Amino acid sequence: MSEMIKIFDTTLRDGEQSPGASMNIEEKIKIAKQLEKLGVDIIEAGFAASSPGDFEAIERISEVVKSSTICSLCRAIDKDILAAANALKKANSKRIHTFIATSPIHMEYKLKMKPNEVIKRAVNSIAYAKSLVDDVQFSCEDASRSDIGFLKEILAAAIEAGANTLNLPDTVGYVLPSEMGKIIKEISDFVGTRATLSVHCHNDLGLAVVNSIYGIQNGARQVECTINGLGERAGNTALEEVVMILKTRKDLFEGFDNRIKTQEIYPSSKLVADITGIKPQPNKAIVGQNAFAHESGIHQDGMLKNPETYEIMKPSDIGIIQANTLVLGKHSGRAAFKDKIKVLGFSVSEEELNAAFERFKILCDSKKQIFDDDIRAILNEETTHIPQIFSLELTQISANSSGKYCAALSIKRDGIEYSDCALGNGSVDSILKSIDRITGMRGNLKDYQVEALSSGKDAIAKVVVKVEFEEGKPAIIGHGIDIDTMNATAKAYICALNSYLSMKDLITDKTGTMCL
Repeated sequence: MSEMIKIFDTTLRDGEQSPGASMNIEEKIKIAKQLEKLGVDIIEAGFAASSPGDFEAIERISEVVKSSTICSLCRAIDKDILAAANALKKANSKRIHTFIATSPIHMEYKLKMKPNEVIKRAVNSIAYAKSLVDDVQFSCEDASRSDIGFLKEILAAAIEAGANTLNLPDTVGYVLPSEMGKIIKEISDFVGTRATLSVHCHNDLGLAVVNSIYGIQNGARQVECTINGLGERAGNTALEEVVMILKTRKDLFEGFDNRIKTQEIYPSSKLVADITGIKPQPNKAIVGQNAFAHESGIHQDGMLKNPETYEIMKPSDIGIIQANTLVLGKHSGRAAFKDKIKVLGFSVSEEELNAAFERFKILCDSKKQIFDDDIRAILNEETTHIPQIFSLELTQISANSSGKYCAALSIKRDGIEYSDCALGNGSVDSILKSIDRITGMRGNLKDYQVEALSSGKDAIAKVVVKVEFEEGKPAIIGHGIDIDTMNATAKAYICALNSYLSMKDLITDKTGTMCL
């Protein structure tokens, strides 16, 4: 019988701590539902005590996700643990994840606590968490730089207090694979069957995935990871890489299995990239744009004769459908559109289908060829339910003889249309200033990205903006798609504004949030 490797996804917690990756609640729910579809065992949905926004996100994810365990991180502090338990009340399966630092440098300089005090704090926290939920995970922050004897002491106490899972993070991505393997082997032999051993590796030296694999080979039965390796600094262990290593090298991992539906890897990667605006680099393993591209003549010749000459995986293994296939046009009907949505892996309500189909027909009138990525973009917009406080009605841009640009916009709110114009240093600047004048809000543009979603001169432009509406608060991400790049820009900025206004009272500086 195969041993199960549990996949613990922390995209919504550790991944969101990646600079510029803040998501609103609706986007988090959308990703959580996709993670459930992917087959993730445990979804770490956030840090309940860090902000009202995180608390509500965990609470709402707990309501909609049924087949994955929902987890909240908390410090070894009673109020954090209680907040986690309250946020998780509606979850079918719930887990509290508490942690404390165990390395000498962290205990001395950060915690300012003696080792015996750290053990006492850990035991009390685990016991309290255990009184609130059945499933408790305990992490030794900076475990890879901790004394192995002290690790055994605190982990034994953690098991006695009721911890079901023990996590050993390589918090700063410091150790080499051989060192990680040695640590996990020694702790695994010590713990035995008393608890599940987990690894959480960071990628500061580019070793997160290989360290996680060495962890599995030496006794770890849970891997903590994120989609696309998203995370603080150089990121976390990439879920897609670990899972495809286990699948592709069955000869080495014959006795192991996991619940991941690999055909959902690419849709998950695409969704997280679209929402956060952080795309994997082109040569990123598994999900990068060039992961299945072959330019060398020798490689192409081999591929034509037998794909296995240069591909150890098939694109279809991770859910890549034939890229940018032209299948639909202005004469396509609703049934064909609905079937295409199903092929692309989307599940939509009747209302969402109707709205997306209307968008599709409008797009057909202005674009000759409709590609899969065009349809994905429409669906992603229509299925992210951010309250539409403001909506764009009209954009008009002109340049004058002095090199100044003028943008005139009409924006609707509560059924009433408001118009104004502004001069700016370029089209984008004038558009944003016009929106600020009309809405009475002033945003500080922190990042601006444009990409073509498909090929051709009439390709849809996707614009992603990151806007700071309050100094010192997280920048808000906004998305906009349109054949016209400036229209897409206006839509993206308004999207960010709507997102900000919808969760304004929930945005606070996250306190105590740290990567394990």
